[in-house]
Formats: sequence, structure tokens, C-alpha cells
Amino acid sequence: MAITGIDHIQLAMPEGEEQAARAFYDGLLGIPEVAKPAALAGRGGCWFEIGSVRIHLGIEQNFSPAKKAHPALLTDDLFALARTLETAGYAVTEDQPLEKYDRRFVNDPFGNRIELMQLK
Repeated sequence: MAITGIDHIQLAMPEGEEQAARAFYDGLLGIPEVAKPAALAGRGGCWFEIGSVRIHLGIEQNFSPAKKAHPALLTDDLFALARTLETAGYAVTEDQPLEKYDRRFVNDPFGNRIELMQLK
């Protein structure tokens, strides 16, 4: 028995903020929104998927952003993505370097930490 992959990652968001999620995840990061299954659609939130990248945002009552825990998303042009995010008003920060990667951090509209990485 072995773990063979990750199906998706779920992040929390405040109720009623789906438009902000769409603007960030689809509009800026380029991860298209997909329809939630009918059985889950009434819960609110949004799902974004491209290839094997699947990020589900769910409504959390008494929402508090993930400040340390985070997904790390791979990109093919980290510096262009960072410029796009900065132009849209998001602060993009550096952290300790990692061998083989250039990387930056950004917070989504709700304060959840997102790592962006590109192989060197």
C-alpha cells in the first residue's frame, strides 16, 4: 500500500467572496474555474483546475487564513507571474533560496499563503 499522488488541495475562504477567488486564481494565476459537483455546489466556494493542479476553496465560518501552511505551485515563468501579481496590487516576497528553484510567496485575497516556484 502506498500513497500515489494528491487529488487536490483545499483552502478556506470567507463566505460570499467567490468573485475575489475567481479574479485571483483564474484571472491572475490562470487556473480556470470548474463547476463543483451538484451535491457540493450549495456549500459555496470555488474549484480551480488545470492539468493535475486542483485547488478547491471552501467556505469556512469564522474564517482565519493559512499563514504558514500553503500549496506550492510550479510555474514556467515565475518573474512574469510575480510582475502580474504586483501590478494587480499583491505583495510578492522572497524567502530563503532552495537548490534548483527560484521561488516567491504571495497571499491570496483572503490572506492564505501561496508559494510560487520555478525550476532553475
